[in-house]
Amino acid sequence: MSSQIPVKQIDPNTDGPSDNNKKKPETVDLYASRKKIYVREITGLFQRIRFFSLMALMGMYFVFVWITVDGQPLILFDLPAREFHLFGATFYPQDFFLLAAMLIISAFGLFFITTLFGRVWCGYTCPQTVWTFIFMWVEERIEGSRNKRMKLDKAPNSPEKMARKSAKHGAWLLIALATGITFVGYFYPIRELLADLFTLDANGWAYFWVGFFTVATYLNAGWMREQVCLYMCPYARFQSVMFDRNTRVVSYDPNRGEPRGSRKKSADREELGLGDCIDCGLCVQVCPTGIDIRDGLQYECIGCALCIDACDTVMDKMDYPRGLIRYTTENELEGRPSKLLRPRTFGYGAVLVLMIGAVAFTIATRVPLGLDVIRDRGALFSFNSRGLVENTYTAKIHNMTDSSQEFQVAVSGIDSARLIEGDEPVTVDSGEVRSVPTVVEVDPAELEDINTTISFRVEALENPQLSAETESRFVGPRPR
Repeated sequence: MSSQIPVKQIDPNTDGPSDNNKKKPETVDLYASRKKIYVREITGLFQRIRFFSLMALMGMYFVFVWITVDGQPLILFDLPAREFHLFGATFYPQDFFLLAAMLIISAFGLFFITTLFGRVWCGYTCPQTVWTFIFMWVEERIEGSRNKRMKLDKAPNSPEKMARKSAKHGAWLLIALATGITFVGYFYPIRELLADLFTLDANGWAYFWVGFFTVATYLNAGWMREQVCLYMCPYARFQSVMFDRNTRVVSYDPNRGEPRGSRKKSADREELGLGDCIDCGLCVQVCPTGIDIRDGLQYECIGCALCIDACDTVMDKMDYPRGLIRYTTENELEGRPSKLLRPRTFGYGAVLVLMIGAVAFTIATRVPLGLDVIRDRGALFSFNSRGLVENTYTAKIHNMTDSSQEFQVAVSGIDSARLIEGDEPVTVDSGEVRSVPTVVEVDPAELEDINTTISFRVEALENPQLSAETESRFVGPRPR
């Protein structure tokens, strides 16, 4: 099977104009090794938006792990204790359905935003983008501008080159190490983790996961970069399913820009028969995935809008109107009206609102108390010395509050039903699941069937509103 395919060559690492009209498709190896992309630094509106979004996300990531509320971490997934602390609330494995619901909400939120604005998630908030741009910023500060980095890589080894490379990779590793320690800190109290790591008292799994996320961050953001977006991220592949002609994405306006060609600022482009694009290649040089947005929408585009800032800078210098590359829709590029709201967005939006409402209602009405009653299946029933029918149960009380509570168990559903064991108050510590053996007796004259529904109720003595109730079955002899 042939491993070659004819494709149009785009080299993001070349400077100056190129004659795209005369360039013919070339045959290249389909499995060619990665060619390093030297991204040029640019300033502009969207770059400022990204800067503040990245700082906000990084701030939350590195700060939230240190915040405590009433002695509890703001966010901590305590796996050994099976407790999950989120913004002052404590959740348990029984609340796993809430996590599933939140993941569904996140998925539909992503779908909803994608149908409206394309891959803005990738361009502004994706962790891969966040850490990649941080590593690129460090690289720019240490090794210099794009041209200097290209010259440095081509230059023979020297003390200066080794010093700059070592400083860059050292800084990357420090950022990656901080990332790994912080991530593990969401599962292992961060203050204890730091002390245990540096005194060698942490368990082996803590060192393993810190090392794993350190290496993963270093490789993904420092070495692989756009390869993660192009080949590893599934979102790049299925995004086209959610795009339509009204989706607002980063696009080049060929009606304005073509035919492209270089010219002096003072030149009359109409006399030269040229469009607004001066074919400077700056939009390609700033692209972190190395594509040419002028070739149309491509799955490699992460919607970061760096090409928009670059093109606007050139348009300003040429005294041309901005927007040759902009966020727009396919309909607008063709001179047709564009619709923001349409059936697809209504569908995703409706599901999103319903899911958010359901989860919010569930959390707001959630009682931090669990009750599970298991009937003893070893014996159907027995008669006591007074001729009453007895059934044996085990009541499991789960105290999901942040303090110890004293609970009372009661039974109802049959008038004569009474607890003869397990009716004493029982103290359950915070997060504890306490098993309480209980025995219920019933007058057989009140049993209308072999199986009768009864209800168990557990209530906190100091807080009657903290209560839970569940049903079980009472088994007795066949009525006469």
